[in-house]
Amino acid sequence: MPAGTLPIRMLHDRLLVSVEGEAGERRSGGGIVIPATASVGRRLSWGTVVAAGPNARQIELGDRVLFDPEERAEVELQGKDYILLRERDLHAIAAPRVQDGHTGLYL
Repeated sequence: MPAGTLPIRMLHDRLLVSVEGEAGERRSGGGIVIPATASVGRRLSWGTVVAAGPNARQIELGDRVLFDPEERAEVELQGKDYILLRERDLHAIAAPRVQDGHTGLYL
């Protein structure tokens, strides 16, 4: 859903993120099915930014971001679940504009 159609305006450095995939089972690179109950440490999640507040400095709409799923707040808008984060809660940005040697880390 395009950000312009969401009934929300983000404030400060807040981000609205659409989560990729589900928290269920997943496959390893070799094709092995890993059940949702298998847990080996903390696993970070990827999502796509669909709305950003005016004080978000390094994030643009459509960026893929890496975050800790335990440090989040969830919200439902128009029947779809989203994650609410602060820009400082992100671990990395994956976007075509990120130059070599610039990881997009927000420190």
